[in-house]
Amino acid sequence: MPVIIYEDAAVANLEPLTQTRPAFDLRCGAGTLLERQLHFFGVREAGAFVRPSLAPLCRRAHPELTVNEPAIPADGPLTVVNARWFPPASRTTASGPPEVGVVGEEVAFVRLAANRTMLEVGQVESLVAEAKSALSHRPAGGRLMNFPWDLVEKNPDALREDAGLLRQNPRLRPNRSAAVVGPGDDFLCHPTARVEPHVLVDTTRGPVLVDREAVVQAFSRLEGPCYIGPGTQVLAARIRGGSVGPQCRVGGEVEESILQGNSNKYHDGFLGHSYLGEWVNFGAGTHTSDLRNDYGPITMPINGRSVPTGLIKIGVYVGDHTRTSIATLLNTGTVIGPFGMLIASGSLLPRLLPAFARYGHGRIEERTDVGQMFGTAAVAMGRRGQEWTGDHAEFYLALFDVTAESRRKVIRESDQRRMRRVVG
Repeated sequence: MPVIIYEDAAVANLEPLTQTRPAFDLRCGAGTLLERQLHFFGVREAGAFVRPSLAPLCRRAHPELTVNEPAIPADGPLTVVNARWFPPASRTTASGPPEVGVVGEEVAFVRLAANRTMLEVGQVESLVAEAKSALSHRPAGGRLMNFPWDLVEKNPDALREDAGLLRQNPRLRPNRSAAVVGPGDDFLCHPTARVEPHVLVDTTRGPVLVDREAVVQAFSRLEGPCYIGPGTQVLAARIRGGSVGPQCRVGGEVEESILQGNSNKYHDGFLGHSYLGEWVNFGAGTHTSDLRNDYGPITMPINGRSVPTGLIKIGVYVGDHTRTSIATLLNTGTVIGPFGMLIASGSLLPRLLPAFARYGHGRIEERTDVGQMFGTAAVAMGRRGQEWTGDHAEFYLALFDVTAESRRKVIRESDQRRMRRVVG
């Protein structure tokens, strides 16, 4: 393989989204980072070095990738690509002189000479560090995604770039059957998509892209730049910017948010400046706050520490298979781990809910109903024609164990704060 995509230690700062997928599977624009990386280097197949726990699921999701297998040097150079890199829209080739492509001080890719020995999973980060000190550098362009909000912030520009690429590809074509405010050629639609009468498309600020077999029901409003993925249903919704991945059900009001795919926000409720993973289900009337009352910058709980974002608009970042009850109120800058369960309490919920935890009646508790959780996940996946497999069960059981210490720490701290309030 001329291109190997690898994960570095910084993928931990993209949690909870990367707790259940490689960083290159994150969505930004009309596709994933992986799709953008393959396009940039002009290849359809590549190798991937991911965390060992993710390898079985990655092989299932990406038959085009050779996952965690040693890279055997070919006749040409070998390029190793940071999985967190969002490349520019231009294209290059995997061939060329040995060099390091950088974004600021971070490595986006390293091109190695052909006459090197076999490369294995555990060698990549040390090899990249050696290359960074030994080889010449050049600006790589694009952006390294360091935190989850970087994806949401980059998304509008990514969609504008993707629209330019899609105009060169007949997959999406200008659609003049809907009412369009703004440039008509910026509404690109797949021939198999269905856009019902009484849909308003606003391209004043950017393109609107509707992919194959998507359905946009009457009385919906789509404001660009936005993307509606394959098979997604927009249910009389108001979508102002953002990217909705495949097979989602979206109603209510959505602003500048990314939905990875296979998630339901079916009913009324506001979702803003947020990122939802897969298989998320928001109950009716779930609302997200994405702005503090004092308009101050937001600090986010990431990977066990508080990170100042410098941003004034951030909603929620939600891990896979999380569910909320009806009338749930989510606080500004909330992080929810995979298999979270949130039950409405009439007030804003905690800003951090770890993986496999439940919040209800004013308390965070560990979820130990593993069989029930997995059974519900199997039903949800079956409704989209996908299968919950033994690989899924094995991965999530391991994740349950790996996250146990941090989960119990959050629960202890939450209980201590609650008791102080009671005593006070």
